[in-house]
Amino acid sequence: MAKPADLRRIALSLEGTTEAPHFDRAAFKVKRIFVTLAADGRTANFKFTPDEQEFKCLLAPRAFQPVAGGWGRQGWTTATLSELSVADLRQALEMAWRHAVPKSPKR
Repeated sequence: MAKPADLRRIALSLEGTTEAPHFDRAAFKVKRIFVTLAADGRTANFKFTPDEQEFKCLLAPRAFQPVAGGWGRQGWTTATLSELSVADLRQALEMAWRHAVPKSPKR
C-alpha cells in the first residue's frame, strides 16, 4: 500500500522535479505539473495520455479513475494511493514524469 510519503520521495527523486503548492494540493513538476497530491494524502492526480489513462483504468479500476470532465478527457487520472503498491506508484510517476520533461531541441 503506497503512502503520501512514498509519492513525495519518489516524485522528488525524478530528475528536475520540484514541489510547490497548487490550490489545496501539492504539485510536482518539471517544466509542467505531472502529478498532484491531495491535502488528505489519500489520492493523487496523474497526467497521462488518454491512451495511458484508459490502460491504467482497465488494468486497475479500483486504483485509477479518470478525473471528471474536461481534465479527465485530457488524460488526468485520479489514483487512490491505498490501492497501489509502491512499485505501481513508481511506475505511474515515471510515466507521468516523462510527459513533463522538456523535449530535446531538434537538430
